[in-house]
Amino acid sequence: MEIEVGRSLLEGNERRAAELVGIFREAGVLALNLISSPGAGKTSLLERTLKDLAPELRMAVIEGDLQTDNDARRVAASGARVEQINTYGGCHLDAAQIHEVLPRFDLRGTDILFIENVGNLVCPVEFHCGEDHKVALLSVAEGDDKPEKYPLLFHLASVLLLNKIDLLPYVDFDPLRAERFAKAANQGLRVLPVSCRGEGQGLAAWYDWLREALRDKRR
Repeated sequence: MEIEVGRSLLEGNERRAAELVGIFREAGVLALNLISSPGAGKTSLLERTLKDLAPELRMAVIEGDLQTDNDARRVAASGARVEQINTYGGCHLDAAQIHEVLPRFDLRGTDILFIENVGNLVCPVEFHCGEDHKVALLSVAEGDDKPEKYPLLFHLASVLLLNKIDLLPYVDFDPLRAERFAKAANQGLRVLPVSCRGEGQGLAAWYDWLREALRDKRR
């Protein structure tokens, strides 16, 4: 019975996600689903990305969290349009929730829509939100074996951001080991080491990936 209920939930979500795919395609919006453990740096990455690329790209954000609008307020300080979704215990966002807030955005005036999912390496991966790409974040403050323990995210993601590399001298984390595990799940995965602090080490490659993904979407 549990299997049937789970299958029904996923199939219903896929139908709504397919509608979102069509909406984003029609509007020419690149939709990205950011997934990571809590504290990996999704919000900090968004803050820096929105600030650095504001003169070039029109960006908006859907913030997912169990409670509070703390992250939404941080991101909104950049001037980007932000909508908060609180799940009140739910471990992921789903396509129906994205549908509900989407009318509040001017999609015709948006180039990239970031969906910052609830901090979790398991549940958010299974629920498609209409995104063009899943973006995985893994901070060096976590174990470098995370891609081996939670392979589905890294299998489905288009790009992996190894975040907080400014902390490498102070933590026990082997970036090459993490990349090896991640690419065992997905040989075509792009792996980009980044830091959101200071000069923003590696962020130029991330920004280039965003530009390329947007060009591909609109080609």
